[in-house]
Amino acid sequence: MEMKLQDYNVVVTGSASGIGRACSIEAAREGARVVLADINLQGAEETARHIRTNGGIAAPFRADVSDPVSVMDLVAFALSTYGKINALINNAAIQVNKTVEDITFEEWNLQMSINVGGIFLCSKFCLPHLRETKGSIVNMSSVNGFFVEPMCAGYCTTKAAIIGLTKAMAIDHGHEGVRVNCICPGYIDAGLAEGYFQSQPDPAKARVEAGKLHALWRIGQPEGSSPCSCISVQPGCLIHDRSIRGG
Repeated sequence: MEMKLQDYNVVVTGSASGIGRACSIEAAREGARVVLADINLQGAEETARHIRTNGGIAAPFRADVSDPVSVMDLVAFALSTYGKINALINNAAIQVNKTVEDITFEEWNLQMSINVGGIFLCSKFCLPHLRETKGSIVNMSSVNGFFVEPMCAGYCTTKAAIIGLTKAMAIDHGHEGVRVNCICPGYIDAGLAEGYFQSQPDPAKARVEAGKLHALWRIGQPEGSSPCSCISVQPGCLIHDRSIRGG
């Protein structure tokens, strides 16, 4: 059976856990060679071991997406390891569960520099190489880019900004053959959502109520949010076959 990403080289940020880990595993399953970028190198190495155990190809790399030097090193590593870059999945993010009044200036700036600044930097330094391969950028936004919930003003702001940034990059670089898309998952059973639940007065109740916001009355699993899962098993997803592999 033909694999959708055969001979593709894919860079995934935030690959140590959650959606980023699922994206990496799915991309490898579809034939891609994956660069696993995360500030948590141990977690990225664990993801790499899982991929290799299942016959895939993966190379972990410690990267701070808010640091331009670190991102340039990541791009250089991807090129030296695999020779080219066909796709970039911008997934790395943090979530600070506070109101505008409560969040500190440093926390606000850190969230912006990782969630939005990381997409800016990774895209900026990958674009020359994606232009050569007629490649793809997939940005991880959220339903919180469209509606907000208590205690996550900064996070919702970053996810709305990602939607706008995605549209701008798509307009600027689509004519060059670089496709830029974003997906907007609902609640996913991973670290960021769990942190939000734990910040609420009744975490168990918050989890149940979050589930009721979804059509299936439950929160999702990371595997169902990966762009590659959308390609293969999720009809109607905002990301489709052309978002990573052109046609």
